[in-house]
Amino acid sequence: MLIRYLLLFLIGISGGCVVAAGVFAFITMIGIFPRFAGRTHTAPHIYLYETMVIWGGIIGNLIIVFDIHVPISIVGLALFGFFSGVYVGCLAIALAEVLNVFPIFVKRANMTCGLPWIVLFLALGKCFGSFYQLYMK
Repeated sequence: MLIRYLLLFLIGISGGCVVAAGVFAFITMIGIFPRFAGRTHTAPHIYLYETMVIWGGIIGNLIIVFDIHVPISIVGLALFGFFSGVYVGCLAIALAEVLNVFPIFVKRANMTCGLPWIVLFLALGKCFGSFYQLYMK
């Protein structure tokens, strides 16, 4: 029985490592770090960005796997939510820029105006969906 649990543990850890490596490679591939470094004029610190993302992934996985409760105040929760939203927004925009989604969509839909409204309602839908998931469980 112990061997089965050890094998299950090994398979689970291996799968998690592969998925995490794929996510980090994807984030690095679409160029979020160089874009942040260019916008903030902190290009000499790009390795620090990458190191912090890796440490954040490791610590986040440990918190989730071992169900560690981190006591933070409402201010800490608001800051976490804000920075999570910034991260998701930057990731979505970087992915859209890489794939050139908006120009292709505008051309195929034959849109001459209204693109800012579409982006606004996409963001509002994301917000309302998050609030629904958070408060209506």
